[in-house]
Amino acid sequence: MTATNVNQRIVSQAEWLRARKAHLAAEKAFTHQRDELSRQRRELPWVKVEKNYLFEGPKGPRTLSDLFGSRSQLIVYHFMFGPEWNEGCPSCSLLADHFDGTLPHLANRDVTLVAVSRAPMPKIQAFQERLGWRFPWVSSYANDFNRDFHVFFTKEEMATGKVDYNFAQTQFPSDEAPGASVFYKDEAGEIFHTYSAYARGLDILVGAYNFLDLVPKGRDEEGLEFTMSWVRHHDRYAIQPERQGGHSCCSAGESA
Repeated sequence: MTATNVNQRIVSQAEWLRARKAHLAAEKAFTHQRDELSRQRRELPWVKVEKNYLFEGPKGPRTLSDLFGSRSQLIVYHFMFGPEWNEGCPSCSLLADHFDGTLPHLANRDVTLVAVSRAPMPKIQAFQERLGWRFPWVSSYANDFNRDFHVFFTKEEMATGKVDYNFAQTQFPSDEAPGASVFYKDEAGEIFHTYSAYARGLDILVGAYNFLDLVPKGRDEEGLEFTMSWVRHHDRYAIQPERQGGHSCCSAGESA
């Protein structure tokens, strides 16, 4: 970790409260701006998906329509995991660590969340089992899905030094890239692409970052080789979370 200076002014409770209330006003303004931005996002035009994508799932082939399940809204997380890779990207894994807990909540709001990678299904399944994840995950190894949604770049594109990522021609260090794409399926079964986000547009999905933004050291990434170079797969951190022993609240109540 970097040596962030956390020395701050030490003040009275009254002075702290005045400073906190002033910052609260800025936080509320930001919340309202974010609400307005989200409203504008929902008003963006849609594009009909004409191509018939066929994915490989744990139980066989799945169409894009199949990925919706019984719901009308689909979020696809473009997980960086190339066909030749032995494991998925650590930064994508940090984000994916947040998926499982959201699944029942999203399902009850008519939303399905699925991860898609170009790695073949056996590699995906082995990695998913290793990290203990349960969210749906399919392979796009045999189709153009990742290419069409600008999260995979050819050798020729990489050789030019610029690729089409985050809606601009830019340098990118890998032929695999992260992103999230959103789709809607109407009652006639037609599918529409409604939104995609890449790069820092994915920050809002990283719950751990939101927690880090609350603490004195923040994300503490200044001076690192690159911003997320500290991230590891959760089974490879030297420091693991402490486990609290004893009874749960339910079992304690039963034994009282």
